[in-house]
Amino acid sequence: MAELAHYTVEQGVATITLDSPHNRNALSAQLRTELRHHLTAALNDDAARVVVLTHTGPVFCSGMDLKEAGTAGTADRGVTEFPAILTEIWTSPKPVVARLAGPARAGGVGIVAACDISIAARQATFAFSEVRIGVVPAVISVTVLPRLLPRAAHELFLTGETFDAERAARIGLLNSVVEAEELDGEVRRYTDMLTLGGPNALAATKTMLRRPRTGDVDRDFADMLALSTVHFGSAEGQEGIAAFAQKRKPSWVPRR
Repeated sequence: MAELAHYTVEQGVATITLDSPHNRNALSAQLRTELRHHLTAALNDDAARVVVLTHTGPVFCSGMDLKEAGTAGTADRGVTEFPAILTEIWTSPKPVVARLAGPARAGGVGIVAACDISIAARQATFAFSEVRIGVVPAVISVTVLPRLLPRAAHELFLTGETFDAERAARIGLLNSVVEAEELDGEVRRYTDMLTLGGPNALAATKTMLRRPRTGDVDRDFADMLALSTVHFGSAEGQEGIAAFAQKRKPSWVPRR
């Protein structure tokens, strides 16, 4: 059986490519299994500093495989497996970047939202199409709602309307929208910046960004001071400070 997702690493960047264009990169059981396997591999790979999720074919991801979902016993399994994929992306200690040359729908938009940074070509489109087939965008709401403006979320979840990349950026789903020929350069611009960060500092910063504030300013400052102190005194922090003073790149920056 041909592989539907591929994994490569080059200069600190792990690339996972969805390669199931015959069904618009729908999240079939095989694709879900391979995607999760490659995500786990990237997180455990010391050579991988940043993860890029990309695709072959004209569509980034069309969501769950509806042909499989219509088969007895497969729908529940898909719904059960997909949260684990979104969780792995959302909680990854390594930055995850989505590269979209084309549309995303339903679960595909959930993946885009779970990534730390999402970059799309201008022709990409998006839709929360679940209600139009009588289901609820429940699982993806966990990653999507923290990104979207509330008014836009209500409108787009309830109508299922297709919207373009420019609007996706305005409402918080995307970080950057570029012309198709500029997409790879824009992705590389972000991955080059991300690999400059210390691995432990990036992981701790991601955890901090997900941390809910207590509402107690004194407690929050105390917690953040403790976090800052730990990383200033760490081997990584000391290496970064020394590199800055010596006008050189820190040891963790991949060699070009």
